[in-house]
Amino acid sequence: MNHPILIQSGDVQLSGVLQYPASNRTDDGREKYPIVVICHGFIGNRMGTDRLFVEAAERLLAEGYLVLRFDYGGCGESSGDYGSGGLDVLIEQTRTVLDYALGLDMVDPDRLTLLGHSLGGAVAVLTAARDNRVKSLILWAAVAHPYMDIRNIISTKAVEEIEHTGKTDHFHYELTKRFTDSLIEYQPLTELRGYNGDVLLIHGTADHVVPVDYCFLYQKMFWLRKEGGCDKEVILQGDHTFSSKAAREHVFEATVRWINALGRRRTDWSLWTI
Repeated sequence: MNHPILIQSGDVQLSGVLQYPASNRTDDGREKYPIVVICHGFIGNRMGTDRLFVEAAERLLAEGYLVLRFDYGGCGESSGDYGSGGLDVLIEQTRTVLDYALGLDMVDPDRLTLLGHSLGGAVAVLTAARDNRVKSLILWAAVAHPYMDIRNIISTKAVEEIEHTGKTDHFHYELTKRFTDSLIEYQPLTELRGYNGDVLLIHGTADHVVPVDYCFLYQKMFWLRKEGGCDKEVILQGDHTFSSKAAREHVFEATVRWINALGRRRTDWSLWTI
């Protein structure tokens, strides 16, 4: 079941969809479900390229997860201007969505997973480092160096235009100096130490947008934490949006396998008493 939602974040309305798994809930509604909140990438939307997030949600729903997909301000069906703010705005919007998710009686607060793709992966890391309500983190082809990676996408010429005029037009999105300055200010590789939960990294070897080397770099930095595990899955010939049928099946299978194993491990530990 899909339930359209609107979430107020400051002066912006975030458009989203809350998806319910097909399961036998108790009549009194006291059953709690794990939930996955999906963060899309740069100038993306909650559908994902070639329905990436729609298909991911279908797989997660089949495993009994609630899924919440949403559009950042100025993207998809949400109000606002995407490039007028910075990463701080995207972090705040993500945390507002978490407020909504955890305000639902049916959500298990101990099994909230944040899944981020591309720049949404960096935003997910930065959010998790600031918000201990994120219990596990899944990063698909995550940006590691926001300024450099977005500069490579929009071009050095566009960045120079922003420096000289304060803005540039990128596929009708007006990106401002505040936006690019925030890409320098926020560093997920440094800030990730503030997060002590478990992490899954997935990246394709044929990603020409965000280098697959970032997967190994992220894992090294996550391993330096005092708490929390980190696993990775490298997909041969997988591109940035896992567009082939084989790559997409691989990313979904790896994601479901990992998140299910994490849930079983937590359930097993909860049975232990001292």
